[in-house]
Amino acid sequence: MRGMPRLARLLRCSVQAIFTLWLLSAIIFSAMSLVKGDAVTQQLSGTASREQISALRTQLGLDQPLVRRYLHWVSGVLRGDWGNSYVSGRPVSKLLWERGQFSLALGATASILLVIIAITAGVYCGLHPGSLTDRLISTLSVGMVALPEFVTGTLLVVVFALTLHWLPALSLISPTASLWSQWSLFVLPVLTLLSVSLAQNIKLIRLGVIQASHSSACECARLNGVSEPRVVLHWIIPPALGHCMPVLMRYITYLFGGALIAETLFGWPGLAAALLNATLSRDTPVVMGIAMVICTLTVLLNLLADVLTSLLHPAARPEVA
Repeated sequence: MRGMPRLARLLRCSVQAIFTLWLLSAIIFSAMSLVKGDAVTQQLSGTASREQISALRTQLGLDQPLVRRYLHWVSGVLRGDWGNSYVSGRPVSKLLWERGQFSLALGATASILLVIIAITAGVYCGLHPGSLTDRLISTLSVGMVALPEFVTGTLLVVVFALTLHWLPALSLISPTASLWSQWSLFVLPVLTLLSVSLAQNIKLIRLGVIQASHSSACECARLNGVSEPRVVLHWIIPPALGHCMPVLMRYITYLFGGALIAETLFGWPGLAAALLNATLSRDTPVVMGIAMVICTLTVLLNLLADVLTSLLHPAARPEVA
């Protein structure tokens, strides 16, 4: 019986996630159809006759009503067919794999570093407020937040690539070599991605640790003779992480699929840059494929954040005897 509320909540969240993804797909598909022009006019405008444009539009199914085109796309996705690109004619699933593996590698690297550094620095600064390390990290965090991401990336290129010649300015990935053997190509894009997300999360975790350390649960534990390391592990870190978990997951979503500035600045062949190019060329199947991958990742990470927050919530932890 104890597991019934959790199961009901999981089912409710799953239904909400499916409904959210369907609603997002309908909105994005409709928005692409409402934009002036389509893939045919973008490709053939000024170079083809009206008959040729009409024939290609019919071939791609762009002459069909919006609802019919959307239902055709949905039925294809349910069968595992994401369609073909209007521009290149290649299957969207292949493009998702080719571009997605690079976004996955970059996002995973940045996310792991974000979690490790943010939690370590945030907890330390929260446990030692006002210390030299706390003031130094807080000052650096303010500086990183104040600088836009493209400015940070440009400065990193100027210093480490053009001046010191330590790292490459562009991420020109070789298809014949292992991706992880080309680790130097990751450094500047990852540092650029972490410049803003790291500062925000350190600040949130630090604030959560300070608040949790002055809670009644911690005071009660100390009065009952619980050692300080155990107090930190059981009554300070869990609630502090629980409060910042939704924000942390949002940044991780961005690191995996929304790193447009970093991908454009360093020439990283990821999904965000491909999404921008597909949008400009009105390539609806590619836009829908990439957008739904990012939306699905966002929904799943938000669901994971809810689960972790409920597990780390102070009310869910046992009281001190």
